[in-house]
Amino acid sequence: MLFDETKISGFAVKNRIIRSATHDGLADENGAPSNKLIAKYEHLSKNEIGCIITGYAAVSPNGVSPYPGMLKIYDDKVIDKYKELTDAVHRYGTPVVLQIAHCGRQTSSKTIGTQKVAPSNVLHAFYPDKAKELTEDEIYGIIDDFIAASVRAEKAGFDAVQLHAGHGYLLHDFLSPYGNRRNDGWGGSLENRCRIAELIIKGIKAKTNLPVWIKLSAEDNRKGGMNIHSSVQICKRLESSGCDAIEVSCGTVQDGMNTMRSELMPMDAVFRYREPCASFPKFLNKIILPAANLINPLIKQPKPLENFNVNNAKIIKRNVSIPVITVGGIHTVSDMESILSEEKADFISMCRPFICEPDLALKLKKGQPEAKCIMCNYCGLVIEKEPTRCLYGKVK
Repeated sequence: MLFDETKISGFAVKNRIIRSATHDGLADENGAPSNKLIAKYEHLSKNEIGCIITGYAAVSPNGVSPYPGMLKIYDDKVIDKYKELTDAVHRYGTPVVLQIAHCGRQTSSKTIGTQKVAPSNVLHAFYPDKAKELTEDEIYGIIDDFIAASVRAEKAGFDAVQLHAGHGYLLHDFLSPYGNRRNDGWGGSLENRCRIAELIIKGIKAKTNLPVWIKLSAEDNRKGGMNIHSSVQICKRLESSGCDAIEVSCGTVQDGMNTMRSELMPMDAVFRYREPCASFPKFLNKIILPAANLINPLIKQPKPLENFNVNNAKIIKRNVSIPVITVGGIHTVSDMESILSEEKADFISMCRPFICEPDLALKLKKGQPEAKCIMCNYCGLVIEKEPTRCLYGKVK
């Protein structure tokens, strides 16, 4: 079943394995895919990957990530380079989906050159500068930005777009009562909190022929935030609005070890790549890092480490009729086959395993029983300074 050809959203896929959206850090100065990124996607596509979802692409200048090399899709001048990417991937019969996003309060005003925006001004642990609460006109402007980005995606040859409505980004914050504390037509009730996502989906459908997928955090580990019960109702509404597929994840950026789980915090990577630790004097790091490593085993990490979104995907799948994709700690063929045969999800997506082994899909098809990724999460830190790469549990 895992390696059978099938269809999703009307287009053919070689198997049910999807490369989940991964920030590669390889966009050029305009936010267009660089030749290195195109080559990376081409390598994925010719090694039996079923479908590729790109790293997140910003839909507007004030929605850009502080991570270097983020894709951007808010200017027509990048369309031709994106077309090179889709042509390279399609050459091997692989569909490619553009993930589009607005970072909201998960950026810094220094990065975007103006005050960052959000549904509500809720303090972010990693990006503590104050966010400006969006006006209604500004909300409609962002809706238009998502629609315009999708029009560009269609011109560039993408097979679908995926709205990033998880991990604490802008659309997630609108959906979640934790991030959305408004008392107008965009907050409060579930209907109001869903409004922006629903209008974006309907707008994309009106202006393009593209399928619209969505990625959301079914639970976000925030007090009063997203939970599986509200997520089921949200997914029902999104399906009614025209959503074509749902990828089920969890957590937020300020809860990164929940979204990407590991046995231990990757302390040496934290001190190499994450601010303010990365800027500490070397002599200070020599004192602090050993102490941090000493207490690291005492820091409670989210459990389980494997297949941790599968149960929520199963619950959502039972309540919608569109394909459900599950991601998070999935790395053995036996687990993938069980998830599919037991109808807990329709497709399997992976991020970290493909950073470690870009040719993983082909290896699994040829009989390799599991991914070699050790879920160390070093790749999740390196992106803060450099293009994404596998460090395999050791700063190099």
